[in-house]
Amino acid sequence: MTTKQRAYLKSLAMTMEPIFQIGKSSMTPGLTEAVSEALEARELIKLSVLQNCGDDPKELAQILAERTHAQVVQVIGKKIVLYKEGKDNKKKIVLP
Repeated sequence: MTTKQRAYLKSLAMTMEPIFQIGKSSMTPGLTEAVSEALEARELIKLSVLQNCGDDPKELAQILAERTHAQVVQVIGKKIVLYKEGKDNKKKIVLP
């Protein structure tokens, strides 16, 4: 992913609300599956890491990206933004 594409995705994510929250139980198979399904449907999602989660948000982002075959767009504080390019007929976001 180029710098220009990453900047474009960051700008799209600015107005988004987090659709998942990672809490005390941290990474569960159910969370990974739900994030994967959301990425298939939306391509770009935002997650929030709650205060009671003891794990580092950057590490969580990397693990989630690996498990869902997505890319980490950014991690700011306790917010994670992931992107996964959609299939040919389901592309919603056209990268510059």
